[in-house]
Amino acid sequence: MRDTSFGDRLSYWLIIAALFAIALTMVFPFYYMFVTSFVSFGEYMRSDIILWPKVWVTDAYYYIFNFKPFLRSLGVTAGVTVVGVFMNLAFTSTMAYSLSRAIPGRRFFSFIVLFTFLFGGGLIPTYLVVKETGLIDTYWALIIPGLISAYNLIVMRQFFRNIPGELVEAALIDGASEMRIYFTIMLPLSKPALAAFGLFFAVDHWNHFFDAILYLNDSHKWTIQVILRQIVIAGEAMGTIRASAESAAFRSENPPPPETIGMAAVLVATLPIMLIYPFLQKHFAKGVMLGSLKD
Repeated sequence: MRDTSFGDRLSYWLIIAALFAIALTMVFPFYYMFVTSFVSFGEYMRSDIILWPKVWVTDAYYYIFNFKPFLRSLGVTAGVTVVGVFMNLAFTSTMAYSLSRAIPGRRFFSFIVLFTFLFGGGLIPTYLVVKETGLIDTYWALIIPGLISAYNLIVMRQFFRNIPGELVEAALIDGASEMRIYFTIMLPLSKPALAAFGLFFAVDHWNHFFDAILYLNDSHKWTIQVILRQIVIAGEAMGTIRASAESAAFRSENPPPPETIGMAAVLVATLPIMLIYPFLQKHFAKGVMLGSLKD
């Protein structure tokens, strides 16, 4: 076996260096957000950019964990995400399985799904539908309008079609119903698909921002992303944070600046969704290739 040439080795290390630089540009914002959330008031005021705090303080985290709207919005977002992901997977998988079978009108319903994938109704018609169905100012307004993703439905339908038909035929010969086939055969074989799409749906629900502003009038029902907007951009919640912290007997002559509080809030809000990925990683690699093969 011949030795690799100098040009091949150089190309290899150039690719490694490029990938490392790309990874660094993605990781550095999280690192900067992390270290900034732990700096003291004085160090933050003296430094233009902070790469490593001289003194690590947790004042910003004390502030946000004594800010009741922040904690309430975390609970709201977690509840909407759990319920939303369950309903998304349930409705998407059942419809995908139905369209993968030879049912009457399959082509018509497939065309309707594809049509909605290519052409949307628009913001105002969607809002009017949500309003007329009585979903305004309810959590269902964040779940039901996007209950089925046309793209995910098409990919999952193709996944069901790629499952060997002999399994279904054998179950039908044994007298199994379509529902039993779906629950005992299709769903167990669909773990990669459910893991991949579940992660997509979870990220989508966790990042609900515009829909929450559009449909939720009660500030007590706001999701975490809306509260983050209040903290990071508008700064409207700063007075409430300080009042809440003072009521919790927080004593500091120099309270954390709004920027460090914002960094801490963003980090806490980002952490839960990041922790989900390691548990789904073994299925995710298979799930992202779903629908890539045709019958």
